[in-house]
Amino acid sequence: MFPAGMRRRWWLFRIVDLIARHWPVLTKRTGLLIVRMDGIGDMVLFRQALDSYSSIFSIPNSDILVLGCKSWAEIASEVFNGYRLLIIDEHSYARQPFYRLKIGLMVRRLNVETTICDSYFRRAMMADSLVWVSAAEKTIVSLPFINEPTRAEFTYYLSQVDRIIDTGPYPTHEIIRHYNFLSSITQSRVLPKVPVVPWNEQSTLAPTSPYIVINPGSNEHGRRWPFENYLNIAEALCTKGYKVVIVGSRGERAGDHRERFGNDKRVIDLAGKTQLPDLMSVLKHADATISNDTGPAHLSIALGTPTVVIVGGGH
Repeated sequence: MFPAGMRRRWWLFRIVDLIARHWPVLTKRTGLLIVRMDGIGDMVLFRQALDSYSSIFSIPNSDILVLGCKSWAEIASEVFNGYRLLIIDEHSYARQPFYRLKIGLMVRRLNVETTICDSYFRRAMMADSLVWVSAAEKTIVSLPFINEPTRAEFTYYLSQVDRIIDTGPYPTHEIIRHYNFLSSITQSRVLPKVPVVPWNEQSTLAPTSPYIVINPGSNEHGRRWPFENYLNIAEALCTKGYKVVIVGSRGERAGDHRERFGNDKRVIDLAGKTQLPDLMSVLKHADATISNDTGPAHLSIALGTPTVVIVGGGH
């Protein structure tokens, strides 16, 4: 009830979480809840593994509910077609007590039989608290990445679950972690699969082929290959008859291509101009993608587009 070493915010939300967890629910426990409080890239890396849960737990997809993030809400209904969905604003959940109580009660009222969270890089005040609030009959989580500021919180929440699965030492790839998690549950080897996400929508922003997408940005500067190198590649691609489409969020803009290309119509700058569904369509219909190790790279691979990922820095 009064664990030591918790940050002030944990104590501020404690009464909210206690109310939600102990809220009386009289319906029969049923179904599987999977907590995914992560970004678009990690969601994509998890998606293919999700299709193994139905056979492992002997339940239909319609009894599996994915608790996901607002950051990928726009594409969730198609990417998770056939599964139940509950999308929340993860940042509001972590900061606003009344919103947190609302979501906590929604999760508790699901009255699920089993709750799972296999994310390695996760936040205890988001993902692990949602696992705890669900009050499921059985809770299974992976051993997360823990540092000193989060050790007390993770230690508490991990002490509350039924099973903890070590999916491998850092820096084991996320895809390998997901299948190590499944293998541990089944006690037999579940072979990893390449990420695949379904996507059939079209966007007017996608240019006519042939074109190649470049993504020179990243939310971590250590992952950014020098912008000048991307411009060199864009120049070479243009000479070979390709259009070049620059993508990325407005806050991840790596530079201004016009300093090299001026108003050359062969270079189309969509950075900061696409919603997530538009980006999915642009990536899917591209002849290839060249990207730093970030969300659009994972999306491109999962959409079946030939993709070169430039890896360096970050985790």
